[in-house]
Order: sequence, then structure tokens, then C-alpha cells
Amino acid sequence: MTEKTAGSATGTKGETRAFQAEVAKLLDLVVHSLYSNREIFLRELISNASDACDKLRYAALTDSKLLEDGSSDFAIHLTVDNNAKTLTIADNGIGMNHDELIANLGTIAKSGTAEFLKSVADDKAGAKKDVNLIGQFGVGFYSAFMVADTVEVVSRKAGEKSGWTWSSDGKGAFTVTETADAPRGARITLHLKKDAEEFLEPQRLRQIVKTYSDHIALPVILDPIAGKKEEGEKEAGAETLNSSSALWMRSKSEVTPEQYKEFYHHVGHAFDEPWHTLHYRAEGAIEYTALLFIPTQKPFDLFHPERKGHVKLYVNRVFISDQLEGLMPRYLRFVRGVVDSSDLPLNVSREILQNNPTLRKIQGGIVKRLLKDLKDRAEKPEDYATFWEAFGPVFKEGLYEDFERREELLELARFKSTNGDGLTSLKDYVGRMKEGQDAIYYITGENVTALKASPQLEGFLDKGIEVLLLTDPIDEFWVSSVGTYEKKSFKSVAEAGTDLSAVKGGDEKAEAKDEAAEDTIKALVEKLKGALGEAVADVRVSNRLTGSPVCLVADSGGMSLHLARMLKQHGENPGMALRKVLEINPKHALIKRLNDVDSVTLNDVAHLLLDQARIVEGETVPDPAAFARRLSVVMEKGLA
Repeated sequence: MTEKTAGSATGTKGETRAFQAEVAKLLDLVVHSLYSNREIFLRELISNASDACDKLRYAALTDSKLLEDGSSDFAIHLTVDNNAKTLTIADNGIGMNHDELIANLGTIAKSGTAEFLKSVADDKAGAKKDVNLIGQFGVGFYSAFMVADTVEVVSRKAGEKSGWTWSSDGKGAFTVTETADAPRGARITLHLKKDAEEFLEPQRLRQIVKTYSDHIALPVILDPIAGKKEEGEKEAGAETLNSSSALWMRSKSEVTPEQYKEFYHHVGHAFDEPWHTLHYRAEGAIEYTALLFIPTQKPFDLFHPERKGHVKLYVNRVFISDQLEGLMPRYLRFVRGVVDSSDLPLNVSREILQNNPTLRKIQGGIVKRLLKDLKDRAEKPEDYATFWEAFGPVFKEGLYEDFERREELLELARFKSTNGDGLTSLKDYVGRMKEGQDAIYYITGENVTALKASPQLEGFLDKGIEVLLLTDPIDEFWVSSVGTYEKKSFKSVAEAGTDLSAVKGGDEKAEAKDEAAEDTIKALVEKLKGALGEAVADVRVSNRLTGSPVCLVADSGGMSLHLARMLKQHGENPGMALRKVLEINPKHALIKRLNDVDSVTLNDVAHLLLDQARIVEGETVPDPAAFARRLSVVMEKGLA
């Protein structure tokens, strides 16, 4: 809803708008729940100002007129007014027009925001943890309301004539007013709360900038203090508070762990600790510098369909893009940081640049170094597990997409298995394979707990055969694409035709003694096929079942049941590609009894067994009414 208001003294055409519902919730969380360290508001606003200057510097490469309405010496200014109790953060960057002010400061369009807010609301105890994600939503601006009763933004976009003032008290609405004589860029004025007046003190500002923003590659300048001064305090001139040099261009020996961490917070819009830091300079035919970070926690957009990267590309310290395809493989999209090269052209479009052969060589060098570092970190399993639990589902996309590095990626991959609760490598799995075992067995499904309870595993567990428990959607695709590891083929335990007789283990004598007469079982199989008809592709005797009477499996070479469920969830119909086979356990007491029942009862029991197998697989019963009727009939006969 929009409400017209009277124009201010500096302009006309004012309008008041309500915040988007998600913004209102976010403001409440930021101010009252999430931020315990209020001083980081300044870091967020300086970081945003730096990004605005980077964007204008890049845009001016192809349109120099954008710099005609202001200085080309980019800087960020902090201005304190003791009388008015205000702190202003100003930049001469790209600026915002009317629509951008409303879109950027009144709504949140990024995917996943609603889910994030819901997760915090549902888990108040986890609020402290979830604060680590909030900066990634591009909403660091709202942290200003932690220290300010009112926030005012005066902005004019480069190349446009009109300026605009955005103002709000953060309580549900904001006002946008056309403003004359606004300088290019953005000027954010915070009317500080009574308990936040410490942020008027020069020494406090120096300390915050030095701690959180020393790495910013633009000068952060404290202007002369306006308003009343303490007795004996002298007038000071403008003072640059930070080193204002590109951190990534410094030698590693000159950068402290704390500086790396704060740069990661800036470049990754993150609040967690970096799990890994990689800083190096490549020299030779192609020269570039890379400062890259692997987060500890999942970025909020990790599974966004666009799968965009977030490594910033600079050419001779001039920002080019932070979402350039070709700079980082999509399966490493969780990596944050900066790459700066002098061997790439400045004045070409991003589309042309992302197909540049030099960029591809840079990518190759970066990926090689990252994989080497991951191999080193993998020597400490507990440490590496932190990385894998967060990013393994994305990293495995490389097994499907990156054929050139597939062997390296397979060595770095880790999996849950039936061999304990930890993670295992394929190398360790192969080292534990049983005598006579010629395949790497796996099962796919929704979660580890459900998979461990699957009747499809019974025969494997009985023989001590380890099975990989795969629960990520990508698992359905990379396994068939990879095919083998160390000449051992991957084979699903949920596929019909699995023969475990060659594998040594289990109570083989008991198995032989308990087998039902072959002709009797064959007759029962034919009866079950007749009863179930088109409901299954086939009925077969199983040597995988030890405790359950039946299970459902996919036909040999057919689509897995888990993949079929995934497709259905996305509105796809697997159709004939899904051929379900019902396997029966000839040693189970219930199966042995079926040859003695009449044809009517056999028909009911056959369908009940099929529905039982469906339920165990996590499927819904197609005809609940028929299921209930059959169950009542069979129970009644059993109680008679």
C-alpha cells in the first residue's frame, strides 16, 4: 500500500510504503534477537558502500560519462555531528534511484529468505547460530536499526539527475521523497539511540574500522567532527582510518588470521569462521592472485537452482564481477573470495570474458590448488567431516560434471555406510570388501535412518557386506555416470537380480537347510504373479531377505524407486521406466504358509504384502480403502 505525503523542504512527490512482511520480521529479529554485537552495523554499511563504488568503477569502464557528475577518486566518509547525535556513512559509488531504493531497502527478493526467517522463528534457541547466515541475504543495511531510532538515506544514481531520500524509523513503513542537489552515491545518516552515543566518539570509530574494515580497498575517512567538543579538544582534520590497500595483494606474512577472517566476512557477507583459507600468487605464463575461503556453515543459497558462484573477479584491482561463470566450477560454488589478474581484458563484457581461454586456465589453477588443500585437510577425518557434512552434497555434483578431475574428486568423496556411524572413503570401503565380493554396493533414499531399516539390506548385513548409504539427490546421477572405482562396479542393493552366493560370510549351512522345495516355491511365485497382475513387473525369490517376508526392488537396469519418488515430487511421471519387482523370502514363515491358503485369501494377502513393501519403501498405498478392507478380512480369519 502506498500513501502520498507532503513533500519535504528538499523535494516533492513523497510517498510512504509499508515494509514487505519479511522485512518487518527481519527488522524485529535483527534489533531484538540476533545481533548481540551492535558495532558490526558499521562494518555492514562500510562493506555495502565499498560494493557500490566497485560497481560504478566497473560500469564506468564502458560508460565514462557516469563519472562526470562526481569524483572518480572513490572513498567512504564517516561524519559525526555531536549536536544532532548523528553518524553519517557516505560513498560516491553507483547510487540508487527511486525504484532501487524501494526494492533494495523495502523488500527482500532473494530466494530462501522466508525459509530462513521461519527457521529462526521455529527455533529460538538456534537464533544465535542462524545469525551467521543473515549477512548473506544482502540485508546488512537493516543492522543500522540496532543503533538508530531513525535512518535516512539520500541517494542519486550515477548518470541520473534526480536524487531521492529514503527514511524510516524501522517500525513498519518508510518514506521516499524526491530530493534536489543530492550528490552521486549514497549518504546514510543514523539518528543514534541514547544508548548508542558511543558511536559518536572518534576513538570508538577508529577501533571498529581497524578491527572490521581495515582490508577495504578504498579509504575510509573520518571527517572533522561537527558540533560541541569536549573541553580542551582540538579541531582535527580529515583522517583515514584504514590501510585502504587490497588485502589480497599483500604478502601472506603481512596478514594476520584476524584480518583474513574479517576480509572473509566482507567478501562472503558471512558471520561464521572460514573453515579453510587459501592465499597464493601464481606466476609464470599467467599471473593472478587468489584469496579464497571455504565457509564453515552452508551459505543460504547453496541449493538455489541457478547455482551461482560468489568469487569476485578483479582485473588490476578493478572489480569486474562476483557471479562470473567460468571462474569457479559450480560444484565449488560455496567458495568465497577474490581472484585478481593482470592478464585479463578490462573493457569487455562479462559474457565475452567468461569464455576467455585465460580465465579457463585460471580456473584450472585455482581448482587444482583447492583440491590439493582438501586432500591435505582430509588427513584429519574429524576436521574433514565438518567440511563434508556442509558441502558434500554439492561437491558430489563434480563427480557427475567434471570428467577431467573425476578421479581426484572420488578420492575426496566421503559417504555414510553400514560400517558404523562415521564417514568412509571409497578407498577404505574397497579395503574392507569381503572375499568373493566384486561390486561396491549402495542404497539410495531419503535419510540414513530409513535406509538402515530397509529390508533390502538384510542379506548384505547377514553376510557382513558393507553398503554405502546415499541420501543426496545427486547420488542418483553420479553413481551411474562414474560406473566404477578401482575396477569395482557400483551396484544398487535395491535392484533385482542381486546374487550374494559368491560372497563368503553368514550362516550358509542354515541357509541350505531352510530352503523350501524348489517346485513349491515356483508354484507360489506363479500364484502371486497371477494375483498381483499389472501391479508389479515380476515376482521373484530373493536371497537378500533374512527377516522380512517381502521387499520391493527395481528391475535390472531400471529406474530406482527413490529416483521415481523424486521425479513424482517434481511433477514428473516415471511411467514405464519404473518397473517394480516384488521379491519374496522363501524362508519366512508367512511365505511358507501361503501355499496352504485358498485363492481368495491368497489374493488378499498378496496385495497386503505388496502394500507392506510399498510402505517400507516410503510410498503411499494407492488404494487405502482396499488396503483396510483386506487387512480386516485377513485379521478376522486369523483371529477365528
